[in-house]
This record gives sequence, structure tokens and C-alpha cells, in this order.
Amino acid sequence: MEQTSNTIPENMDIKIEPGWKEHLKDEFEKSYFTDLTRFVRSEYETQRIYPPGKLIFNAFEKYPFGKTKVVILGQDPYHEPGQAHGLCFSVPDGVSFPPSLQNIFKEIQNDLGIPVPKSGNLERWAEQGVFLLNATLTVRAHQAGSHQKKGWETFTDKVIEVLSNSQDHLVFILWGAYAQRKGELINGTKHLVLKSVHPSPLSAHRGFFGNHQFSKTNEYLINHGKEPVNW
Repeated sequence: MEQTSNTIPENMDIKIEPGWKEHLKDEFEKSYFTDLTRFVRSEYETQRIYPPGKLIFNAFEKYPFGKTKVVILGQDPYHEPGQAHGLCFSVPDGVSFPPSLQNIFKEIQNDLGIPVPKSGNLERWAEQGVFLLNATLTVRAHQAGSHQKKGWETFTDKVIEVLSNSQDHLVFILWGAYAQRKGELINGTKHLVLKSVHPSPLSAHRGFFGNHQFSKTNEYLINHGKEPVNW
């Protein structure tokens, strides 16, 4: 069943976990964020927008800031009914896998021998410290990229910068040119940055399949005293 919401919280930071809120609180006072809040609220009032308003910051609520181990960066939320729920590449239980997610699961199977799961809900990754961040946190129905260049990128740039500067030995996974532009914000001397083409069917066969980034991630985590991810 499609989740819908025509309203968003009065303050868009309401669902952010306290550790995140502490590190990002200054952003909420800046003029760009005020403008962004006004734009997003208007969109939810007048258009069909995904994800549901209460799930805009779902990625920030799933696991404490200090427990982050891996960052996977997406572009926009899914823009078809019932798919987006605030975690990049993830869909709620019972929703068919979009093509990119199908390819992600294929690569995990090829890389680690893990069978394709029955659900595309990646909350199980988030609960292990995988931060599933879209560069833009909202989108109009059926209109990919419709909320780009409204302020979200400034906010998520800050998120990446804060993670890079305040933590050690994270794995940043950047698929496609859009995500890789965020790589300039990451300190590559103290984190592992993994890049490849996007898992979209348009590009997956040009280097996503066979990139072994899931096993490389776990190897890096183990070598730095962290629990590997059960992908």
C-alpha cells in the first residue's frame, strides 16, 4: 500500500537522532535551510511528494551518529508510488525491487554468495551502521531530479563533511558521477572511498558488476577492528 503524506513536520529536523542533531544544528539556522524548508512544505501541500513527510530524515533516525561504519550515497528518492521511505536504494517490505536494487543484490550474490533476499527493505543494513543517504531527500512523483538545486545538496554536503572530519575508518561507497562529486568532501587518507559506475541497468555492466565492493568494505572494517556488515 502506498504511504502518503501531505504535510511535513513544522521543523524538518524533528526526526533526526540526537547525535546527528548536535552535529548539524547550525545548518538548521542558515538562510538556505529556511528557504529549503519553505519550498519543501509548499511542495507537500500542493504536489505528490516522496517519501512521506515523516520519513524525510529516516536515514538519520535509524542508527546513532557515532555508530556509522559505511556510507552509501544515492541521488534522489525513488519517485514512483510506494517505493521511497527515506533510505537510499531501499524499498519497504512487499514492494518490488527497482532495477538498481536488483543489480545491487546480484552483485552481493556474486561477491559474497549471499542469496537475493525476499525484501528490499534495507533497514537491516541501517541497523548495522550503514548510512543510506540520498543527496536530495525529497522528489515529486514521477519527476526524477525535481527537487535538486533547492538546497538539499548543500545540506548533504555538510553531512558528508561532518562524517569525514569527525570519524575515522569509515567506508564511503560512491556509485555514479553524481555521487562521486561528493568525494571531494571526504578525507581519503583516513577513510576508504570506493567508486564505481551506478548500479542502474544503463551502466551496471560497465563496472558495477564485479566491483567486489561489499567484500572490500567488510575486509576494511575487520582490519580496523569493526564488525563486518551482514549484507
